[in-house]
Amino acid sequence: MHPISYYQDIISNHFSALSISKEPNNLYEPIRYILSLGGKRMRPVLTLMASEIFNAEYQKALAAATAVEVFHNFSLIHDDIMDDAPLRRGNETVHEKWNINTGILSGDAMLILAYQYFEQYEPKIFRELAKLFSKTALEVCEGQQYDVDFETRDDVTIPEYLKMIEYKTAVLVGAAMKMGAIVAETSEENANLIYDFGLNLGIAFQLQDDYLDAFGDPETFGKQVGGDIIENKKTYLYLKAKDFAENDKKEQLLHLFSIQPTDNTDKIKSVKEIFNTTGASQATQEAIKSYTYKAFATLDKMQIDQEKKEILKAFGENLMSRNV
Repeated sequence: MHPISYYQDIISNHFSALSISKEPNNLYEPIRYILSLGGKRMRPVLTLMASEIFNAEYQKALAAATAVEVFHNFSLIHDDIMDDAPLRRGNETVHEKWNINTGILSGDAMLILAYQYFEQYEPKIFRELAKLFSKTALEVCEGQQYDVDFETRDDVTIPEYLKMIEYKTAVLVGAAMKMGAIVAETSEENANLIYDFGLNLGIAFQLQDDYLDAFGDPETFGKQVGGDIIENKKTYLYLKAKDFAENDKKEQLLHLFSIQPTDNTDKIKSVKEIFNTTGASQATQEAIKSYTYKAFATLDKMQIDQEKKEILKAFGENLMSRNV
């Protein structure tokens, strides 16, 4: 086993050297562009790490890790079109740099390319990877649709929101880890446990993102703090505040989430105050810990060395305390 930074360097170098030199250029250049923008690349790192957790060489998992990251970036291209987002990782989004039609088509091509990376494996492993990938890809689409539906609903519940972030974000984290286990040909029990570990960490990760969006340090978070508040997004923080708030505070919160002022400074300040005074911010931090500890509980059942369990636990603890 290696430290996380080792796998991050491997993935960074791998994608820097990745060659997608096909024609027509207008189809493949946007793919090369989105993959060159970097990002956390947490998912492919987890695929490599999981393969070595179960005693395979990380090189064996590189193709599966590439598929995971290519798929993730495909979903980002299409998400950016749906959100009409101008920037991704501080750079122009694909549909802004080219056009919407190019974004749709290049994204479609990335989904197919992702499947092609699995062809590097023998039939038994290919079948297991493709089956997991198909299930996960469909769930990600379902999660995105739930997210879109929630924009026009005022009755979203916390269980519904948790299901949305599970499908939109967490299932791909779980699948990334399970792919490493499949490539390593560990037991079915181990593969399912590492999936559950990744799934629960993925939920904790998204809840942490919700929290940091409101309360993160602008210097380290990397995105505009208060972006979800500006966009009136019904995050876990918002839903908890709505549940906990007394009538006057609840009415104030509903009002603030129905307006789009030119200057959002006062709106952000007022909403954050409601998040704090209702206890929603504390409840969100407790939920982050709860899902992280759920992930840790799977480690007790996993048939791996204690040293490897400690590495996975340290990774989860780092995610829980992150500020970016």
